[in-house]
Amino acid sequence: MSATPTSPPASVANAFNGVDLTRRLIDIESITYNECAVGEFLAEFLHSRGFSVETMPVPQDRESLCQGERFNVYAYTRGEAPDVVFSTHTDTVPPFIPSSEDADYIYGRGACDAKGIIAAQIAAAECLRDKGVKAGLLFVVGEERDSAGAKIANLNPRGSRFLINGEPTDNRIALASKGTLRAEIRATGRMAHSAYPELGESATHKLIEALHRILALQLPVNPEFGPSTLNVGLIEGGRAPNVIADHATAQLMIRLVGPSGETRAAIEAAVSGLADIEYVLEIPFMEFRHIEGIPSMVAAFTTDVPWLSAWGEPLLLGPGSIHVAHTPHERLPKRELFEAIDLYVKLAHRLVGGQA
Repeated sequence: MSATPTSPPASVANAFNGVDLTRRLIDIESITYNECAVGEFLAEFLHSRGFSVETMPVPQDRESLCQGERFNVYAYTRGEAPDVVFSTHTDTVPPFIPSSEDADYIYGRGACDAKGIIAAQIAAAECLRDKGVKAGLLFVVGEERDSAGAKIANLNPRGSRFLINGEPTDNRIALASKGTLRAEIRATGRMAHSAYPELGESATHKLIEALHRILALQLPVNPEFGPSTLNVGLIEGGRAPNVIADHATAQLMIRLVGPSGETRAAIEAAVSGLADIEYVLEIPFMEFRHIEGIPSMVAAFTTDVPWLSAWGEPLLLGPGSIHVAHTPHERLPKRELFEAIDLYVKLAHRLVGGQA
């Protein structure tokens, strides 16, 4: 880990405006694996605001085309272990979309997922610091792909009791977030001339039947948090239209509402005799405490929270709608940005004071 310089660079403005900071962050392209520039900006900005700042190096993915370093940014008040830490991610999905605004919204890639959240969390941490509440900030890389930054951060906790993670929840407190189970289904066959199918064995026909069985499954339903959902996202295989296919694969994404065991067993039974299955990713289903007085929701998406267990009891809350995240029309209502600052401050006060 390394600390930022003792004096802030002149490039960092002293004035702090939440809309302006959000737009400045959006305009720094930070598609996953290319988070170096936004990390450097945040480290400089937070230092200029009086925080002590450390960086946590995160190894570059071997499949990445980016050559630059990347790192998490942790900001705190020197000499204090924080009671509460605000956290979200600095990376975005592609493509890069520069910022713009009108009277009501901020637009651009990362507006709600999650650069506006970064701005709101910094403002809240400053307010809490001024009121004597021990608050820190943790901004991690890689959330949109493999949570690499969160996993590194979890090896370096700072003794916080609570972690308030930011994702677009329309400023509603999450009661739960669905888990993820990603699976690859592989069927094998034997090539032959398509005029004589009896001489071959079609992998694509096997895969189609396996997927038909999977799509017919009744997946688990949580009576409080809703159903599991399944998406067949990718299908590929075969050699040519006039060749019996000797290989075929499909990639599935299941959103979990509980432990994965029942779902795994059902899928394995469905593909038995037709294909093999490999589970390439699992993120567990998470439940959070209910907070009186704050509207609630269930997040159908996954977050970094499962990989940040060492940072305290987690809560999930942030401005913006997940329905516009990852779209060409990503935007953040300015009203929600300002409301989030107040919500973060009040929530931290309640948590630290034992009133939540």
